[in-house]
Amino acid sequence: MMTTTLKLEEAAKFLLAWYFTVMTGNSWWLFLAWLLAPDISIAAYGLGPKAGALVYNTFHHQGLAVIIGVTGYYLQVPEMIFAGALIFGHSAMDRMFGYGLKYDDNFKHTHLGWIGKT
Repeated sequence: MMTTTLKLEEAAKFLLAWYFTVMTGNSWWLFLAWLLAPDISIAAYGLGPKAGALVYNTFHHQGLAVIIGVTGYYLQVPEMIFAGALIFGHSAMDRMFGYGLKYDDNFKHTHLGWIGKT
C-alpha cells in the first residue's frame, strides 16, 4: 500500500512539473522532448562510482530543481524556470519507476533500495 501511495505521489509531482511548464508558456511537447536530458549525467560514472553518484544526484535532486526554478522565476529567466521544472519532473518520473538517488558504492544502490536483482 505504501509503495503505491509513494508512486502516486511521484506521479502527481510529474504532472505538476509538466503543468507548470505549460503554464509558463512552453509547448506541452517541449517538456516531453527534453524529459530524458538529465540522464546524460550517467556518463559521469565513467569517472568511477563516487563521481558518478555525485553528478547523477545533482541532476536528479528535487530540492535543487525547486531552487533553480524559483530562482529563474525571481530573475525572470525562462530557461531556468524550464530547467527546474524539467529536473523536478524527471526525478519524479524516475522515483515513480523505482529509480532513486544513488549511493556512491554502486549505480544500482539507491535511496529507494536496490534496482533489479541483488
